Amino acid sequence: MFEYLEPDASNNQETGSLPLPPGGTNKGTRPLNPEKVRHLLYGSLAAIDRTIKILHSFGYADPNDWSDPIPVPPSSAAATDHPNQWMVIMTKTLLIK
Repeated sequence: MFEYLEPDASNNQETGSLPLPPGGTNKGTRPLNPEKVRHLLYGSLAAIDRTIKILHSFGYADPNDWSDPIPVPPSSAAATDHPNQWMVIMTKTLLIK
């Protein structure tokens, strides 16, 4: 379905350069287009931690890919029903066929 790129030590993340997909591009196939997707998790610290660990066990994202937890302001829509909400953010680069 989707392939994603893990950061490479030789890859300069600030310039937005991406490594080539495995095997390169074959003639007669559509090129892969990189697209960034941002994931936001809202919830208690325990729920966020568990979700990050589940996504890591699926091989989707490393726990270090996520931001540090940020408290959600009490006046925001995400915190109106549940007090003490936190949020974390991760941006993933996917290859879209």
